[in-house]
Amino acid sequence: MTSIGDILKQKDPGLAAELAVRVSGRRSLELRAITIEPSPAKHAEGSALISFGDTRVITTVSVEDRIPQFLRGKGEGWLTAEYAMLPRATHTRTAREVTKGSPSGRTHEIQRLIGRSLRSVLDMKALGERTLTVDCDVLQADGGTRTASITGAFVALVLALKKIGALGALRDQVAAISVGRVKGATVVDLDYLEDSAAEVDMNIVGLASGAFVEVQGTAEQKPFSKTDLDDMMKGAQVGLDILFEKQRAVLPPFKVKG
Repeated sequence: MTSIGDILKQKDPGLAAELAVRVSGRRSLELRAITIEPSPAKHAEGSALISFGDTRVITTVSVEDRIPQFLRGKGEGWLTAEYAMLPRATHTRTAREVTKGSPSGRTHEIQRLIGRSLRSVLDMKALGERTLTVDCDVLQADGGTRTASITGAFVALVLALKKIGALGALRDQVAAISVGRVKGATVVDLDYLEDSAAEVDMNIVGLASGAFVEVQGTAEQKPFSKTDLDDMMKGAQVGLDILFEKQRAVLPPFKVKG
């Protein structure tokens, strides 16, 4: 397994000087313990249970031979995503959104992000007239639930495509990582305590090819400079490279169309 030090040497040796120790004991560019269990769900075409430290998310992909009305006659498939937190994923019980009548604005935002991220690596014509539904359910939350969802959902997606004989529809590999500024330092893969105290909070969705799908960044306490942004993007790339390797380690060999 490639170490963070090896990646730093390859990417930017200057980053090594910024490896401050965080409250958790991690270095600034060190991810939490990442584990991915493929195929934990018996009935889904593809599934994965992913952990970013104490954040745990189960992701499943269901395949149906139908397409939305707006795609009729185009010979293309579709992918949609849903996201939810179990009531005791957090410190206190959160009511199920179904009892409120509709998902919250946060839930809408996250499931749209998951859908966009996974559609970015699919050739919809090669997929054929099928609909893939991605479900991401947070079992336990400690920061980074959306990034864990995207990273785990890619594993479930590959397994589902393999099962239906559609791996040829895969165009790239996708993962997501959080990055921010805490006490003036760039840190990667923020847990809840860091996220709640961050001066800057960002979520980066990237492809193994080096391109980016989405960059979500907010100055929570004070504006950030171009230099800060560059440092955060470098740190995020370190995290993404580790996640790509984690994904490949639990998946059967696959090729992307590029």
